Amino acid sequence: MKLRLTLIVILTIACSSTISSQEISDTSFGKGIINFVAKDSSFSVKFAPRFQVRSVSSWDYDGDKYSSPEHSFTVRRARLKFDGFAYSTKLKYKIELGLSNRDISGANQFNRNTPRYILDAVIMWNFAGNWELWAGQTKLPGNVERVVSSANMQLIDRSLLNSRFNIDRDLGVQLRHKTSLGSRFFMREKLSVSQGEGRNVTEGNEGGLQYTGRIEFLPFGAFKSKGDYSQSDLKREEKPKLMLGFTYNYNQGAVRERGFAGDYMFRDDGSLYQTDQTTVFADVMFKYNGFSFMSEYAKRTADDPIATEVDGITPTGDIVLTGSAINLQAGYLFKSNYEIALRYTMVEFEDVTQALPIDQYTLGFNKFIVGHKLKVQSDINYTTVNGKKDNITFRFGFDIHF
Repeated sequence: MKLRLTLIVILTIACSSTISSQEISDTSFGKGIINFVAKDSSFSVKFAPRFQVRSVSSWDYDGDKYSSPEHSFTVRRARLKFDGFAYSTKLKYKIELGLSNRDISGANQFNRNTPRYILDAVIMWNFAGNWELWAGQTKLPGNVERVVSSANMQLIDRSLLNSRFNIDRDLGVQLRHKTSLGSRFFMREKLSVSQGEGRNVTEGNEGGLQYTGRIEFLPFGAFKSKGDYSQSDLKREEKPKLMLGFTYNYNQGAVRERGFAGDYMFRDDGSLYQTDQTTVFADVMFKYNGFSFMSEYAKRTADDPIATEVDGITPTGDIVLTGSAINLQAGYLFKSNYEIALRYTMVEFEDVTQALPIDQYTLGFNKFIVGHKLKVQSDINYTTVNGKKDNITFRFGFDIHF
């Protein structure tokens, strides 16, 4: 409630000031509503709200035929983003708040049963040369699809690989470095130590810590406008650009079914079951002249995936989600700024999970009006479970990012 009141006050003051002064800003659409730099250059603030609206129609297969469609309309994401520098341009920050139902859901006893408004709250210090130290809550250096902002996606939403096996956001520190391996060839190294239970945890640290390492190779030089972490080739790369990435994640004594997320694995005595979880990723991002391609491989294992009571024998009913997945995605952007995209995702689970393998095929169509800042998207998904028909889903929506 306090946060909501604060946001309302801030926006009211900003609007009142704008109306009374009738000043004309020198910013433009997609560059943020506020772009302020202090007169003495001691700090800056950029404020950029955004939201995504979705329409979803779904047909389930009942073994004989597809059912009548179910329709839903949602505000998939609604966010307020602040970023800039403080004291020095070498010390940057980012704050991002989520307001939609899915952004703030997940209240539990470990976050004092409160909405999870905070997505990112991180400082990034370029303390020497190509070295940066990050501290706070933000995305871990995991699979490229997850680190790509939801504002810059090629299809309506991320793949099943990502929803089952990503490592998402966490609280901790990250050390990042870039190494030159030639005139254009360079490598990026990213290391992270974090709490291991995801975002907005306030009640201590259950289990152990989470350790993440990622290395990236860019043999043909940098992508335009950081295009290696933005889907679709909106910049129409004049020369081929490629990024190869590898991530290793170790969550020591994890107490949730998916490490950073999922149910907490409680025992009857109120204690939490712990087991070490390991997740690895390998991914590729390629762009050239309007064509884009992304591929990912993910695999999660756990030392003891079946949660047990204190006796070490009796199952609690919780099982760590282990398995592997492959995701392939490609698209071509026409000069008219229409795009066609394809995706194939295969997810297989370890036998212990008692979950069946899933295959999903996606065909998408996009119209970029102002790049990713203003776009209309649609896609249709055909899903099979254990090789049998399961579901067809059609999604349509638009994004607007000020």
